[in-house]
Amino acid sequence: MSSGRERALGVGVQHVLDYLKRMQAENPAFFYAVEGDNDQSGGSIFWADATARTYYTYFGDTVTFDTTYRTNRYRVPFASFTGLNHHGQPVLFGCALILNDSESSFIWVLQTWLHLMAGRYPISITTDPDGIIQVAVSQVLPGSRHRFCKWGIFRETQEKLADLYQSHPTFEFEFKRCINEAETIQEFEASWESLLQRYNITDKEWLQSIYSAREQWVPLYMRDAFFGDLGLADRSEGLNTFFGGHVNASATIQMLIKQYEKAVANWHEKELKADYDTTNTSPVLKTPSPMEKQAAGLFTRRIFMKFQEELVETLANSATKIEDSGGVSTYRVAKYGEEHKAHTVSFNSFEMKATCSCRMFEYSGIICRHILAVFRAKNVLTLPSQYILKRWTRNAKSSSMTDENAPEVPVGPQESLTVRYNNLRQEAIKYVEEGAKSIYIYNVAMDGLQEAAKKVAAVKNKGPGAALDGNLANGSSKEFHTSGENHMLTFQSVDEKKKKIRELTVALESTNQRCEVYRTNLLAILKDMEDQKLKLSVKVQNARLSLKE
Repeated sequence: MSSGRERALGVGVQHVLDYLKRMQAENPAFFYAVEGDNDQSGGSIFWADATARTYYTYFGDTVTFDTTYRTNRYRVPFASFTGLNHHGQPVLFGCALILNDSESSFIWVLQTWLHLMAGRYPISITTDPDGIIQVAVSQVLPGSRHRFCKWGIFRETQEKLADLYQSHPTFEFEFKRCINEAETIQEFEASWESLLQRYNITDKEWLQSIYSAREQWVPLYMRDAFFGDLGLADRSEGLNTFFGGHVNASATIQMLIKQYEKAVANWHEKELKADYDTTNTSPVLKTPSPMEKQAAGLFTRRIFMKFQEELVETLANSATKIEDSGGVSTYRVAKYGEEHKAHTVSFNSFEMKATCSCRMFEYSGIICRHILAVFRAKNVLTLPSQYILKRWTRNAKSSSMTDENAPEVPVGPQESLTVRYNNLRQEAIKYVEEGAKSIYIYNVAMDGLQEAAKKVAAVKNKGPGAALDGNLANGSSKEFHTSGENHMLTFQSVDEKKKKIRELTVALESTNQRCEVYRTNLLAILKDMEDQKLKLSVKVQNARLSLKE
C-alpha cells in the first residue's frame, strides 16, 4: 500500500475504530480486534456481531473469504467471511480491513476469525486464486478443503490472454465449456488438450500454471467436498455476493460503515421474506410422488424447487441394473437419448444409502436425479433421513447447536458475558420467529416474554442470591447432599435410573420393530396408491382423447 493511500485511509480507519468501540459498548456480544492489540491504523482490523457468530453454528460448513479489493483495485481493503443460509442466500460471518497486505496479516485475520468461531473448522473455504492467501489458509485451516474461485480464474485468464480473447472470440466460450461441462477426468483431460492444440497455445505459461492447480478450482475435482453450490444465478459471478452493490471499487472508507449496515439490513430483510414465503405459501406439486410432498414440507421454498427439478427429471432418466452383489446393487442411469452421458449409482438396500458418480449430493447437499431414478425403480417412496440435510430445511435454525458444534465456554469475565448474551439471544430469536407466524402464537409468545421479564426484574431487584433462594423455596430437587446417608440415597437413585433406562431401552427396541413393520406396510399402500393414480390418469387421458375423436 502506498504512503499516499495510507494517509488517505488514516482518518477513515479511526472512524471505523470509533464505530466498533461504540458498537461493543452498546452490545457486549459485538467483537472486534486490531492486529498487534493496539488501536493504531497500521494493523488489520477484524469484527463480527452476535448474529454472525450464531449463524456460523448453523451454516458454518462452507465459507467464502472475499478479498475482491485485491484484484479489482478497490480504494478500501475490505474483506469479508460469508456463507449460505437455508435459502441459499449469503450470510455474514465477519469482516476485516486488511491494512497491511501481507501474509502475516492474512494469517492473523484468519486466526482471529477462527478463534471467535470457537475453533470450529469449516468443511470447505473458497477464496480468490492468490498465493499469499493460499499459504495463510493452509496454515490456519489445514483441515478445510480449499477451493479457488472459478470466476477469479476466468477473470485472470481474460487478463493474461487478452490478445487471444480479441483475436479468437470463440475461445472464451470453449474454455468455459471445457471447465464446466466435463463430467469425468478423462473427458476433461481430452477437452483441455484439444483446446490447447486447436488454438496453438500449448506454450502459454499461465495456462500451464492453472492446469497444475486444476484440483483446486475445476468443479470436477472438487465434487467430493461440500461447498453448498446449487447452480443458483447469484453464485455465478464470483465471490462478492453479500456486499456486491454496497461496497464497491468507488467506495471510500468513510462510506464503509454506512454501506456495511445497509448490506446487513438488506440481506436480513431478504431472509425474513424467504422465511415468510416458505411458511405461508405452498409450492405447486408436479408429480403424485409422496417424496415430493414430503420434501415440500421439509425444505425451504428455494431448496425444494431445486429438489423438485431433480425429481421431475427422473421421468426422463431410466435406471438399469448392471450388477448385484449381496445387498449392494449397481445401476446405470441415463437420460433418454443421452446414453453416452450415463452415470453409475451404487445402492445399498439394507442401509438405504446410494452414491452417484456425479457426486451432486456430496457437493451441494441436494440429492441428484440419478439416485432418485434408482429410488423410483426400487419403490423407495420417501426420502431416507440421510438425504435430508438439516441446513437446507425450514427448521435449520430451530434447535440449539449440538454439543459437538458448541463453542467452548471462555474463562474471561468479558467473554463469559458474551457467551451468556449469545445464548439468551439465540433462545429469544426462536420466540420471535415462531411468534410472528400467527396472531395466536404471537399473543402466547408475547405473554411468555412479558412474564419472563417480570421474573428477571424481580431477581435483579433482590440481588445475586435470589435465584438460589427461589429454587429452594419452590421445592427444587437440585439439593446438595453432604452426609453419608444422603450419598447412599443418591447412589440408590442412580441404580434405579439405570434399571429404568434398561426397561425403556427394551420397550424402545420393541416399538422400533413394530414401527418398521408399519413402515413397510405403509410404503406398500402408498405404492399401490401411486399406481392407482397413474392408471386413473391414463384412463382420464384416454377418455379425453375418445371425446375429441
